[in-house]
Amino acid sequence: MKKVLAIILCVLLITAMFAGCGEKTPDTPDTPAGTDETKTVKVGLVCIGDENDQGYTYNFIRGKEAATEALAAKGINVEWLVKWNIGEDSSCEDANIELAEAGCQLIINNSFGFEDYMLKVAPEYPDIQFIACTNQASWGDDLPNTHNAFANIYEGRYLAGVVAGMKLNQMIEEGEITEDEAVIGYVGAFSFAEVISGMTAYYLGARSVCPSATMKVQFTGSWSDATEEANAASALIDAGCVLLSQHADNSTPATTAQSKGAFFTSYNNDMISVAPEAVLVGTRIDWGVYFEEIIEAVANGTEIPQDWSKGIADGAVVLTALNEAIAAPGTAEKLEEVEAGLKDGTIKVFDTSTFTVGGEPLTQAFALDTDGDFNPDSEEAVVDGEFKESYYQSAPYFAIQIDGIEWLNAAFG
Repeated sequence: MKKVLAIILCVLLITAMFAGCGEKTPDTPDTPAGTDETKTVKVGLVCIGDENDQGYTYNFIRGKEAATEALAAKGINVEWLVKWNIGEDSSCEDANIELAEAGCQLIINNSFGFEDYMLKVAPEYPDIQFIACTNQASWGDDLPNTHNAFANIYEGRYLAGVVAGMKLNQMIEEGEITEDEAVIGYVGAFSFAEVISGMTAYYLGARSVCPSATMKVQFTGSWSDATEEANAASALIDAGCVLLSQHADNSTPATTAQSKGAFFTSYNNDMISVAPEAVLVGTRIDWGVYFEEIIEAVANGTEIPQDWSKGIADGAVVLTALNEAIAAPGTAEKLEEVEAGLKDGTIKVFDTSTFTVGGEPLTQAFALDTDGDFNPDSEEAVVDGEFKESYYQSAPYFAIQIDGIEWLNAAFG
């Protein structure tokens, strides 16, 4: 009998031990059934500058951080490898190779002049996705792993121009300037489509509320040269410009405007912190929207768009905070009205009834082809009284000098 009892006790003990193996201890996480494990994507980023520019590259860093946070909430971790202060030369090719060899699944190039070097590397790594931001060749090539991306920043430029026009009106009304002295200065990098599109949209926004406004443009011949950008801003103010904006990478035009008593609207960053007495508002591309989309696609094994562009309605283009301390009264309300019009399509930035070219209305124009030249065999860009910017490709192709904008020099990249 004792032998039988011993056997029964052994069986019970063994059963209890096996049962215990299936129980969770306090240290075991409670993972819901069917939940996927966290995915990790390794992403390379090639940058022309670094966060110290407080402009162009800094804005990409903001996009990187926003996308990382949004993706973490979706169970996707991002491992970033960043190459800082890369030139638009063979060092860009080297940077792409190094990131590819480091195991990046996705490599993003953030400057216009990087694309040619990226395209030399991409064919050698067909399993890696390569992105050329603000560019145009990848969408039309025969490489399935190269892609272009931009945003409809001309919409943000137009809105910033409205802020500028409101300020010019205030200055006229208060007797600080005459109508003829409502002159805007614009610091541009190069005299080709990306810059021309943005500065024209800005001017049209300003003139929509201040009809007497004119604009002078000084090109620097570089995307990122803090000293030359400051010199250009200074020269424009000396030429009679009372309010400035920019399409260049650094914050020196803003600080120069403040030091010389002019107002300013910024690009890529609000810049109020560096020039609080000058900066009215800014506009920027929110690259986080795009980065989140493409990194999630890589994580899930889905396709990335060959050519991507979104705007204000999608949150890809935003205004920075309005500097209420110096903005003209009623600016916030006017911005709300114009932004709503851009979103619902009742306001067209390049409405051909709002400008002339050589004294004549624009009735015909062509989209740019992938070589960057006007091609009469390409798509007609003027449709129903509107120049359809970033419609046939994400990269801007409005490269027309309209009346009211004076180019003080020209600089072709």
